[in-house]
Amino acid sequence: MLRLPGLVDVHVHLREPGATHKEDWDSGTAAALAGGFTTILAMPNTLPPVTDSATLEQALAAARVKARCDYAQYLGAGPDNLDCLPGLAGKAAGLKMYLDQTYGPLRLDDLSLWRAHVAGWPAHLPLVAHAEGRSLAAIILVAALQGRPLHLAHVSRREEILLIRAAKEKGWPVTCEVTPHHLFLSEEDMPRLGAGRSEVRPRLASAADRQALWENLEVIDCFATDHAPHTLAEKDGENPPPGFPGLETALPLLLGALREGRLSLEQLTDRLATNPRRIFSVPAQAETWVEVDEDAVWEVRAAEMHSRCGWTPFEGWRLRGRVRRVVLRGQSVYEDGRVLALPGSGRDIRRM
Repeated sequence: MLRLPGLVDVHVHLREPGATHKEDWDSGTAAALAGGFTTILAMPNTLPPVTDSATLEQALAAARVKARCDYAQYLGAGPDNLDCLPGLAGKAAGLKMYLDQTYGPLRLDDLSLWRAHVAGWPAHLPLVAHAEGRSLAAIILVAALQGRPLHLAHVSRREEILLIRAAKEKGWPVTCEVTPHHLFLSEEDMPRLGAGRSEVRPRLASAADRQALWENLEVIDCFATDHAPHTLAEKDGENPPPGFPGLETALPLLLGALREGRLSLEQLTDRLATNPRRIFSVPAQAETWVEVDEDAVWEVRAAEMHSRCGWTPFEGWRLRGRVRRVVLRGQSVYEDGRVLALPGSGRDIRRM
């Protein structure tokens, strides 16, 4: 058995409130434990979005009753919540700024709002941006001019990772994450997946973009799933929403890269545990670890997973390496396909 520390996913969509037919705090954190993640950070683009005291409490109230692993909830930057955010910052995973295509009402188009949110958010707390292409270049500059750390979500293209490399070489406090689906899929997989099931933001990029991510692995601080569940009926419908589930396939996919020599064990644990804890101030979990059977060969089947959405873009893939047991604070919370943690047993990391 390979023994890993408890993993941290800094980018998860749990769909509660507003769309619990896709996922909620119960099913999503069960999927997290099955994937080896003992802490998740939940995104704010729910219905309603988490943008103020009332909606933050609504999300956290559900988590207190349902969450099976540790967690924190992001706040979303909007056009009307500049004044209330600093007072809520200590209760949140961080502030999420949506500067490019997103599914929901949180996109910020006004550059003056970007500057105001960057200036107003406490500098010692995480600031995360969904930004692509020119927007990514612009928010790096805005943050650098104000001398504050910035984390860039789901980087997917060669031009973006090279720009982040250049910013880091300048000494600017920029960090970034990459998803497993952008490391293992490309636009070449779209015909196999189908039009609706290949919808994701950022979109699947070229094989050359994917290769550039692997070639610049030292620039990538975190692997994050961007777990974004939608039902098959929605994905196969006339207006398919973007997003892939990913909590239960991320670690096995990356273990394959480890076996192939594209990734070292230290690089894997740095990006799934050490760096996320440091960047997002995630407290240590005593007596917590993940046991992985490196030799277990299995076929990905959505019907056997814990996520409520019922599908995966990796359906039918044969993977090697599977989570067998997860121990959280000395208690077995997952064993051989069974989630043992009770709903509500997870802890809010901002109140520990």
